[in-house]
Amino acid sequence: MAKFLVTGGAGFIGSHLVDRLIGDGHHVAIVDDLSTGSRENVNPKATFYEVDVRSKDLDAVFDTEKPDHVDHHAAQMDVRRSVREPMFDADVNVLGSINLIENCLRHDVKKMVYISTGGAVYGEPDYLPVDEGHPIRPLCQYGISKHTVEHYLYFYGHTYGMRYTVLRYPNVYGPRQNPFGEAGVNAIFIGKMLRGEVPTIFGDGEQLRDYVYVSDIVEANIAALERGDGQVYNIGSGIGTSVNQIYEKLQQIIGFAAPPVYSEARTGEIQRTYLESSKAARELGWSVQIGFDEGLRRTVEWFRKHLAVE
Repeated sequence: MAKFLVTGGAGFIGSHLVDRLIGDGHHVAIVDDLSTGSRENVNPKATFYEVDVRSKDLDAVFDTEKPDHVDHHAAQMDVRRSVREPMFDADVNVLGSINLIENCLRHDVKKMVYISTGGAVYGEPDYLPVDEGHPIRPLCQYGISKHTVEHYLYFYGHTYGMRYTVLRYPNVYGPRQNPFGEAGVNAIFIGKMLRGEVPTIFGDGEQLRDYVYVSDIVEANIAALERGDGQVYNIGSGIGTSVNQIYEKLQQIIGFAAPPVYSEARTGEIQRTYLESSKAARELGWSVQIGFDEGLRRTVEWFRKHLAVE
């Protein structure tokens, strides 16, 4: 049994990882300020600390828990908010991460897995699918802040021998995603359709993104615990799916007849990106197991059971 600390462990993705680690027999502590996470997501077998990653209180958590591994999911992850509030975005994503890294170093953590973004660091791609060698040209503050921490990790690895792996995520979807949030088109569309409301598509709906079901994302984290030291990995399906396609698929699954409402495109969003993940396949033994159609069906089924529809 190992000891894990998962930041953002009350959130959508982090909570699924916590469940998996506890299911595997590990001791798990969660650090989450509940700004976007929910107590309902917290596994009752985990030790929960309502602490901001920027806080000095983080040191006391490390002192008490003495984690072997840290998985860093906590973040300001809203692209629109990063554009509106770049100082806040950098404060949480950069300074909060440095605080966490420093604690890992002081408390002899064996390894840190850091969650970056494959959807925002590359900008508008020169080619598709995007591999890790593509130039880094983020077009929003969120992409800049997430990538900045990758440089800090390289420094700490090179200078102090700190073990880490970076996972650049695609668009993750599945149970527990917030249907009322600013991000997560699948959850937002599902929530609205189940309530009989017509979703809005921003732009022309032809934006392409890479969508991976949350259980596959959890498997990438598990693989990175023991492999991929000092490396950066795209975690994606290699397939681009448009917002219009998602809308049509959900119409069929849910039985929703109304066409979407279209509105102006949002600032900071790129038009087309999806990820090439052969490096993760070779070195982590990771690949997508749940296809998009199956993942959508599972997600709709979960929301039907858990979303209060008046």
